[in-house]
Amino acid sequence: MSKLTTLHEFIVAKQKDFPFASGELSRLLNDIALAAKIVSNDVRKAGLVDHILGAQGGQNVQGEEQQKLDVVADEAFIRAFENGGEVCGIASEENDDFLAFQSDTAKKGNYVVLFDPLDGSSNIDVNVSIGTIFSIYRRISPNGTLATLDDMLQSGEQQVAAGYVLYGSSTILVYTTGNGVNGFTLDPAIGEFFLSHPEMRMPENGRIYSVNEGNLNDFEPTLRAYISYCQSNENQTGKPYSGRYIGSLVADFHRNLIKGGIYIYPAVPSAPQGRLRLLYECNPLAFIAEQAGGLATDGKNRILEIKPSQLHQRVGFYIGSKQMVEKAMGL
Repeated sequence: MSKLTTLHEFIVAKQKDFPFASGELSRLLNDIALAAKIVSNDVRKAGLVDHILGAQGGQNVQGEEQQKLDVVADEAFIRAFENGGEVCGIASEENDDFLAFQSDTAKKGNYVVLFDPLDGSSNIDVNVSIGTIFSIYRRISPNGTLATLDDMLQSGEQQVAAGYVLYGSSTILVYTTGNGVNGFTLDPAIGEFFLSHPEMRMPENGRIYSVNEGNLNDFEPTLRAYISYCQSNENQTGKPYSGRYIGSLVADFHRNLIKGGIYIYPAVPSAPQGRLRLLYECNPLAFIAEQAGGLATDGKNRILEIKPSQLHQRVGFYIGSKQMVEKAMGL
């Protein structure tokens, strides 16, 4: 049996690939893995613990009902980032404003993290896969000072690392530092992530389309035509594609990353800017998709080139196999 590579061993071996390699980013990725283990453990026992399962009783800044596990996950990751010493500030989908850490150690941190602590949390109560999405940038404010809004409002092209954790039949952490995409599966018996999906590549084409067809009548004509193409015998496979829509972005994306496919959440008249968050969801997954050979756009523009103007900015989102995204855009 060949030796299994742990996440920590892999990070250390690849440290030379990190921009400005000094060990800080390596430690930060390990902090994320630790928080992911904590959240994974809470997810596994959610149905048994009253303070984890169900609605929190409030709404987040998006106007969405917060689940108890949303708050648990948010706090777990914030603690990991604040205690680690590499991060000077964070922004989370669950919080109205960004958070600049106050300690002298944190002020010297060179990174900021933007994250969705629990994507797909409306699925918690029905035991459907959920996930965490994260995005890491180098700060642009002076070292030794408090993090600023400008640190958070960087374009996706400036990401130094991004990834997600999928809490499904197994817990999988997938990340990139701009040198390919690798996935690690958690062995719950010993609490360690092991390399399970090396050098992940997204097929250029596929047979899966993921979209909420309940909104079909609100889609623009080009997109409606593409959905009809997917459902017809006239596409490149000669038979209809498979419609697969979990309603958990991380889970839908992870499946398409492995098997090939496209995920679409377009802007519609009721949400003319789109519904997904550029900073917490779209930028990190776009970085991963491109590193794996895929493509991510808002239907017209490359996601990573969009300059954000707000922390909770929303966009339309087309992501997946390169040829499928180009076809959906009418190219």
